Amino acid sequence: MKLLFILDPLDALKAYKDTSIAMMRAAQARGHHVFFCEQGDLYSKGRVFSRAGRLSLTDNDEDWYRAQPKENTALAAFDAVLMRKDPPFDLEYLTSVWLLSQAEREGARVFNNPAAVRDHNEKLGILEFPRFVAPTLASRDPAEVHAFIDEQRDVILKRLDGMGGESIFRVKVEDPNRNVIVETLTQQGARSIMAQRYIPEIKQGDKRVLLIGGKPVPHSLARLAKPGESRANLAAGGRGVAQPLSAHDREIAEALGPVLAARGLLLVGLDVIGDYLTEVNVTSPTCFREIQDQTGFDVAGMFIDALQAALPAQARAEAR
Repeated sequence: MKLLFILDPLDALKAYKDTSIAMMRAAQARGHHVFFCEQGDLYSKGRVFSRAGRLSLTDNDEDWYRAQPKENTALAAFDAVLMRKDPPFDLEYLTSVWLLSQAEREGARVFNNPAAVRDHNEKLGILEFPRFVAPTLASRDPAEVHAFIDEQRDVILKRLDGMGGESIFRVKVEDPNRNVIVETLTQQGARSIMAQRYIPEIKQGDKRVLLIGGKPVPHSLARLAKPGESRANLAAGGRGVAQPLSAHDREIAEALGPVLAARGLLLVGLDVIGDYLTEVNVTSPTCFREIQDQTGFDVAGMFIDALQAALPAQARAEAR
């Protein structure tokens, strides 16, 4: 099969930990042809095209790829298109999603489904599953945010378009900086944010639970904050420790998995702290390599299996 991966710049990817590279290596190992492009290579001229190049991957994390020159190719000419561009989910990202939706109408098969990605904000997506969610507020009104802080006493505030722990604040009721934090995040009432009750179990890790084709990977990655830090994100210096899913992790995963898979969300990363679901990540979920390296479980292989199963019978036959 011909698989197109929409990526951040190749030289910016870190092969020793990058999930997209793990996916591409697994695909190549099964005989599939891997192509790459960047978000800016997408365009429409009668049909949706990309300037895409063939990619050969090595097992060397320091020198991990060989890239051929890019050529203009219709997205519908690929057996699958995988959107793996990292957030922010800004206007350029949204434009790419619109183009990918048009490409689907032209016959392309895109994962994750672009309409589902567009409709699932990674922060607000938890509101659909209230039985798993800690007390939460989404608002742009500073007075509402302050009332929530007064009620809950200890909260986490975050932007709705952030990633990797960016612009996340822990605010206690007596915090002398709470006014300026709320003013800055809400831009004095011009921008909606999310507030969640602080979950003390963060000390045991912010767990990433992966759903592939609606089914949970049997291990999560518990991301542990470095000393003196309230954020456990790996991008914020957190340390990842793979561990088997707890019974409650599995309950959450099995409740959400079929619902999200039915919407065309082939790969989802659930963030779970203690007993609570805190985010539903659908843009470019990560943590394959950390789980694979620590447990030996072939997460990338599970993903390629699910991708092949999601494609039409003709493409599956060609894959064999």
